[in-house]
Amino acid sequence: MAALLCAACSSAPAPATEHLTVFAAASLKSTFTDLGARFEKDNPGTTVAFNFAGSSDLVTQLTQGAPADVFASADQATMAKAVDGGLVSGNPVTFATNTLTIVTPPGNPDRIATFADLARPGVQVVVCAPQVPCGAATEKLEKAANVALSPVSEESSVTDVLGKITSGQADAGLVYVTDAASAGEKVAAIAFPESRQAVNRYPIAILEQTRSRSAAQRFVDLVTGPQGRGVLTAAGFAEP
Repeated sequence: MAALLCAACSSAPAPATEHLTVFAAASLKSTFTDLGARFEKDNPGTTVAFNFAGSSDLVTQLTQGAPADVFASADQATMAKAVDGGLVSGNPVTFATNTLTIVTPPGNPDRIATFADLARPGVQVVVCAPQVPCGAATEKLEKAANVALSPVSEESSVTDVLGKITSGQADAGLVYVTDAASAGEKVAAIAFPESRQAVNRYPIAILEQTRSRSAAQRFVDLVTGPQGRGVLTAAGFAEP
């Protein structure tokens, strides 16, 4: 009898598993990692893997065939490229907004107070590259403030800009307010009024190639729903 019971146990089907891959803008790393853990807890048997990078780099990877189920971009222009490329299923949903702020090493040794101060001779400034959403926002701010920056480095993601500041490799940088908040005492953050001229809107979408459409939809629903709103707001993101 025991042998028969064991045989029956061994032949029982294993619990169904789903694997979800999410490509997301680098500025979403903290919030999406949190939401991913919540998603796995609420969906036993489902695992979530993330690829965080500059939004334009992610679109390039997807265009080249990288497998993924969900894409979240740091601006609508980059998501539009994914839509135009036939990568997206359905309509993207905007779930958050973000703006840039100035960050310096702790104590603000160069006494940066305004956006124009970033153009002072001798101030080493780091920004995002123009093809990245945070870089496109920087260009808008230069036009709005009528200030031309001469950065010593243009990075492929906002987290790389932040890293240059926290490691002491630059005097100032432009990052999202959410990244400045996550860095805490590692940086000093200086708000400036022109930032309102370049608000980045974050869209999320299910990808055409997904093999886990149901799980992908549940993740999008989490991000755009009350739990996602709470996590994003706590991190400094504004409502769409």
